[in-house]
Amino acid sequence: MIRFLTAGESHGKACSVIVDGFPSNLSISKNYINSHLKRRQTGYGRSARMKIEKDSVQILSGIRFGKTIGSPISMVIENKDWTNWQHLMDTENPPVKYEKITIPRPGHADLVGTLKYNFSDIRNSIERSSARETVARVAAASLAMKLLEEFGISIGSYVESIGGIYSKKNILNNVLQNKFLAKKSGWSISQEADKNEVRVLDSLQAKSIINKINSAKRKGDTLGGTFVIIATGVPAGLGSFMQYDRKIDADIAFYMMSINAIKGIEIGNGFSGAEKLGSEVQDEISIRNKEITRLKNSAGGIEGGITNGQPIIVRAAMKPISTLAKPVNSIDLKNMKSSSSRYERSDITAVPACSVIAESMLAWVIAKHFLLKFGGDSMEELQDNYKSYMKSLHNHISKNFSSRK
Repeated sequence: MIRFLTAGESHGKACSVIVDGFPSNLSISKNYINSHLKRRQTGYGRSARMKIEKDSVQILSGIRFGKTIGSPISMVIENKDWTNWQHLMDTENPPVKYEKITIPRPGHADLVGTLKYNFSDIRNSIERSSARETVARVAAASLAMKLLEEFGISIGSYVESIGGIYSKKNILNNVLQNKFLAKKSGWSISQEADKNEVRVLDSLQAKSIINKINSAKRKGDTLGGTFVIIATGVPAGLGSFMQYDRKIDADIAFYMMSINAIKGIEIGNGFSGAEKLGSEVQDEISIRNKEITRLKNSAGGIEGGITNGQPIIVRAAMKPISTLAKPVNSIDLKNMKSSSSRYERSDITAVPACSVIAESMLAWVIAKHFLLKFGGDSMEELQDNYKSYMKSLHNHISKNFSSRK
């Protein structure tokens, strides 16, 4: 079982993560991890903080000479902006005089965190609930990405919409119909999406979205959107229907919903499929080149909580960021009177960055179930187990079914 635990505040000295359970001899480099951290920072509409932070990982343990050694891996990503906040984020001594935050922002964890943890300063809620924490998750999931690559599993994403602006090409439908991925891997889709600042696959759509982001900025407002994450090369058999908490689609939903501002998720054609006849959404089974295949992928690569060998297709919805330059109604907890919400530096939209974070979370879930399925304390043992399983899959049908009369 792999696991990770993050620590750190948005404007604290650093964000850190401890990763446990990875097999030994997985090749991994600082540059590889940093490349994923850099992608997380991109996207049109980000705040000025992205010009301050140059996220770079420091590996403290668990890796020697470019390979994992089986022990816990600890990593730290420094917050460059801490130098501007250290007087407010000191671990021991508060400033002689400073103003406590008492006006919560609707949509954030400001009020609920203050009530739950009995804070007198909303700053405590703001710091840990911030999406800055996801930098540590992306670092952790880089190990999962690298492990999956060793087995031909590739994960990527693209932005489907921002502010309600969609492409006229209906790309998702082509993905679900198996018309889009024939010669593409998950990563190649990401590479294509990374070519523009909003990570869409349609240049005309990108221009319209950038115009809308500029308009929202002038109005002091924010935008949300939707994105699609795709994993290709995933073998059949990950996950289980034997217990509710072993279903891989349930695990995917959990990790996706753990990302800040995500309010909806579907696998395959989840919501649109609910409006159709059963005969329209089933992925009919056929034989192609003596291999079992599907005519389409409405199920998004998962049936009965188990991967079926088709690409995993996940779609998620991110709400507009709750911090607005244009104030909305709130209250001041200091005097319990009506007040306008306060402004904390924020993005206009972070949908492109969120899609990259979602790639990381999907990679983590697949790696988790991959290791549960195949086991192994070293990469060599894991590879042997995987090869043995894949060979048995090819032999299974002919041995157990084709020979029967």
